[in-house]
Amino acid sequence: MTATAAAEQLLPGGLLLRSCRPGDLAQVGALLSDRGEPADALDQRLVVEDPDTGWDATAVVVDGDRVVSTATLLAESVRLEDVVLPAGQVELVATDPAYEGRGLVRALMAWAHDRSAARGDLLQVMIGIPYFYRLFGYEYAIDVPPARPVRSLLAPAPGLRPATSADLPTLARLQDAAQAGADVAMPHPAARLRWLVAQEASTTWVLERDGAVVASARVPEPDDDVLVAEPTAVDDAAATGLLAGVAALAAGRPVRVTDRPGSLPGRAWADRLGDGSDLAEQYYVRVPEPGALLEALRPVLGRRVAAAGADRGGHDVVVSTYRASWRLPVTDDGLGPVVPGGRLQAPGTVRGAGVAPDQLGALLFGPHGMHGLSRRRPDVYPGRDADFYAALFPPLRADLLTYYLPS
Repeated sequence: MTATAAAEQLLPGGLLLRSCRPGDLAQVGALLSDRGEPADALDQRLVVEDPDTGWDATAVVVDGDRVVSTATLLAESVRLEDVVLPAGQVELVATDPAYEGRGLVRALMAWAHDRSAARGDLLQVMIGIPYFYRLFGYEYAIDVPPARPVRSLLAPAPGLRPATSADLPTLARLQDAAQAGADVAMPHPAARLRWLVAQEASTTWVLERDGAVVASARVPEPDDDVLVAEPTAVDDAAATGLLAGVAALAAGRPVRVTDRPGSLPGRAWADRLGDGSDLAEQYYVRVPEPGALLEALRPVLGRRVAAAGADRGGHDVVVSTYRASWRLPVTDDGLGPVVPGGRLQAPGTVRGAGVAPDQLGALLFGPHGMHGLSRRRPDVYPGRDADFYAALFPPLRADLLTYYLPS
């Protein structure tokens, strides 16, 4: 199915999948609110009415004039070291209960993946309900940082206020600085920063000092406690003032902070935070074309090969997903372009490494690397050159910013 064809596709039972139109907005909002949160309707409107996304970013399934299912594909960019990869994220998915079990989400996911491929995305990243999106080629790959309780609160600090559209350039700079130390980063696109300032589900707070914004945090509408997410700060004093100001808003509720250990607030607050949950929480990743992704990452992989200093003895880098394989020639100038190959059940025989296709995202972007994954998964192994492939695929620290916050 092409992206063009998916714009209007007949489904069984006389249903039609097509792009969202202005006349659908009320029904889409009602469906999202009924199946999710009331604020989802405003979030959807912000997406489709933004010129950077538009109506075509959302698809609907209609039964006559009735909207019965919907999904939205957002444009993202994922940075691995200094390589920026175009990516997609599926969000705002909902189906009328009377139409469940008819393959509508499967059709919408196919629409999203076709659209994502047509614009050149090399992967998809998402937050989703447990297990479900594994049915569509996703696998858990990147750790979600835990939310840690604040053990000691500070006296309220002045200067905290809700962000406005005038703060958007500063918010972007603060987030860039907070993510600079991460191996893998997904920033908020400019459009989403606009939506976050306007949405109702969370408030972006900024701390001013001497007329300048020096810290920020995103705080969802409080439930039993208050979550402080996506914190940024220019120095320790700003981080301290931010936490004190947000804690004052909690009005006696417990406060949790999304851990961001590589950022300035993460370091400044470390002694004030308790332990977060040790339950596994991860972002989903889907890698549709491994060869294309490996080719895009060739500059990074080439530097790692050079840093490893290993004598390959004329052997190339080989990565096999068993039913397919890819070879990167080792040359005097670094790694050559990716050469696709066929089935390779025993990559160790050519001094290659094996990785199950559903684990490739975890290998390239996750916290375990080759060494850790090979001790968790029998179908991920480094072959004879364990040290070399461990250096080629090391553990990585990620910092991902998404429209909806992990709980």
